[in-house]
Amino acid sequence: MKVLIAGGAGFIGSTIASACIDEGIVPIILDNLVTGRREFTTGRAFYEGDIADGPLIDQIFAQHPDIDAVVDCAALIVVPESVAEPLRYYTENVAKGILFLGHLARNGCRRLIFSSSASIYATGSDFAVDEDSPLDPLSPYARTKALFETALRDISSTGELGVVSLRYFNPVGADPKMRSGLQVRRPTHALGKMIEARELGETFQITGVDWPTRDGSGVRDYIHVWDLAHAHIQTLRRFDTLFPTEPQSSYQVINLGTGRGTTVRELVDAFASVTGAPLAIQETDRRPGDNAGAFSHGDRAAELLDWRPRHTVEDGIRDSLTWFATRDTVIGPDTQG
Repeated sequence: MKVLIAGGAGFIGSTIASACIDEGIVPIILDNLVTGRREFTTGRAFYEGDIADGPLIDQIFAQHPDIDAVVDCAALIVVPESVAEPLRYYTENVAKGILFLGHLARNGCRRLIFSSSASIYATGSDFAVDEDSPLDPLSPYARTKALFETALRDISSTGELGVVSLRYFNPVGADPKMRSGLQVRRPTHALGKMIEARELGETFQITGVDWPTRDGSGVRDYIHVWDLAHAHIQTLRRFDTLFPTEPQSSYQVINLGTGRGTTVRELVDAFASVTGAPLAIQETDRRPGDNAGAFSHGDRAAELLDWRPRHTVEDGIRDSLTWFATRDTVIGPDTQG
């Protein structure tokens, strides 16, 4: 099997590519390197460029006519940045994505896995959501994901393209073999900020302590990126069996989470347990675009993919710490962002 991974030089895309290699699947990488890293493409077929570049997509399919499926991980993902630069986010995540679909259709692509986000869900009273829960994306980033899912549902309705939207919860950790991990030096997610605070001897800020959760801090479903990658392997292998037959459909949505909610305060405690030292914290206001959070509920991934996460939050913390300690040997100390 051969798969084209758009955004395959980024954190999640490169990890999916590594899992593919380990499982005997050949990844073809497309990335414009705006946030991705060339080092994550070493030893892999790599095309540097944009998903909106039609001639480049044509070239890839001409040189690899046996591509069986496409995984679309190409997106900007930083919530506060999307609030500050919504036009950029709609351009990159929606407008270019639509052009990409046209290029794929022209080249006979019939299978697409879309990297979506659980941030599109409305927050319920118990913070548990399944694939049929109502949607209420609160940031421009989340709205780009929801809007693109709407386009995918409509486009797939013709039956010419099968689409599986995998709604990620909160990826942590790194490739256990340390081939890649989170590449940015200034991470914006909670665990990355904790590691940064520990490294620099700074205070970790809990952004928002008045959410209606059990301890006032936001709740998230932290899934190890290696588990996430293996869910894509299962999706690739079972792709043609994943669609409802009554009514007939070529579109499927599957949540990828652990089924367990962890608050930010609980993540701080888990971090202290792994490192053996408490982390200095400071309570601050909510960030623009934030919500209380959610965790996955339901068994669709287990039923359709025969997939369940194997790693704990503590595993994700340990692998993240290992990656941050060795990152500069993989991508060099000049990493920006």
